[in-house]
Amino acid sequence: MKLARFLELHRPDDRALAAEAAAGLLAERARLSPKFLYDPLGSRLFDAITELDEYYPTRTEADIMSAHLASIGATVLRHAGDRPVLVDLGAGNCRKAARLFDAIRPRRYVAVDISVAFLRESLDCLQREHPDVEMLGVGLDFSARLRLPDEALGGPAVVFYPGSSIGNFAPDAARRLLREARETAGGGALLIGVDLVKPTDVLEAAYDDALGVTAAFDLNLLRRLNRLLGADFDVRRWRHVALFDADASRIEMHLESREDQVVRWGGSARAFARGERIHTEDSYKWTVDGFDALLREAGFAATAHWTDAERRFAVFVAGG
Repeated sequence: MKLARFLELHRPDDRALAAEAAAGLLAERARLSPKFLYDPLGSRLFDAITELDEYYPTRTEADIMSAHLASIGATVLRHAGDRPVLVDLGAGNCRKAARLFDAIRPRRYVAVDISVAFLRESLDCLQREHPDVEMLGVGLDFSARLRLPDEALGGPAVVFYPGSSIGNFAPDAARRLLREARETAGGGALLIGVDLVKPTDVLEAAYDDALGVTAAFDLNLLRRLNRLLGADFDVRRWRHVALFDADASRIEMHLESREDQVVRWGGSARAFARGERIHTEDSYKWTVDGFDALLREAGFAATAHWTDAERRFAVFVAGG
C-alpha cells in the first residue's frame, strides 16, 4: 500500500514562542498572535465552537460547497487542468479537502499544517481511503511565508484555504498571502472561504456564544501562557470580550482584566488596570466586491464566487 510522506519545515521552538509572547505582553497595548489560542485544549474547544448555533461559518461554508460542488469543481479545473495537485492550507483533520476529491480528482494531495504530528493520523487514514492519490504532509507555519519545496508541487495546483481563516490577516497581510498562494498555484487556482459583513449582533454572537465556549477558548490562552512563561495568570480575574469594529470591518477578541492586578513571569511583570485588555484575535469581514478586488490586487485575473441565500459567507475560485 502506498504510504503518505511527511516533510517537517517548521519545528516548534518553545523559547522563541516564549520570547514572542513576552514581547506581546510587554507592548504598550498588550497583544498576542491567535496562534497561541491553539494548544491541544484550545483546538478541541474550537472544534466545539464550530458546532454552536451562533457559529455559522463552518456549516454555511459546508452547505455552499455541497450545493455547488459540481460547478466549483468545474471552475477549478478550467484553471488548473485535469488531475491537479491539491494544496490544503491549515489542513487539520483533512476532512474538508477530502470532500473535493471526487470533484477534482487530484493526483497529489499536499496537506500543510503547522504540526506534522497533528497530520500523521489523519493523512494515513485518508491515504487508505484514496490509494491512487499521492499524499504529502508538510509541517509549515505559512502565516509568515507560504513557500513549498519543489517536490511538493510539480505542476499547476489548486490551493485550498477554507474556513474563513484569511480573516485572521489584516488586509495588507492577506494580500501578501494571496500573492504567495497565486505563486504556489503556478497557473492553477485558489479555492478560498470568506466570511462576509453582516449585522453586528450576528457577528458578535458568533464570537461570544451563550454557552461560553468561545470565552473558554479565549481564556485558555492564559493557561497556555502560564505553562509557556511560568506566569501567574489567574483565569478568574479575566473575562472574554468580543466586539465588531465597523470602521476596520473586523471582529476583535480581547481578554479584559476584571480588576487592578500584576502578572509576573521569570524576571518580568506587567501591571494591568481594571478594564485593560490583551488583544488576542482579529477576524476581518469582507464584502463580495471588496474581496474580489483584493484577489485582483494579488494578481488573479479571473474570479468566481458562490454564496448562501442570506449572503453570510462566500466561496471564491480565483485563477490567472
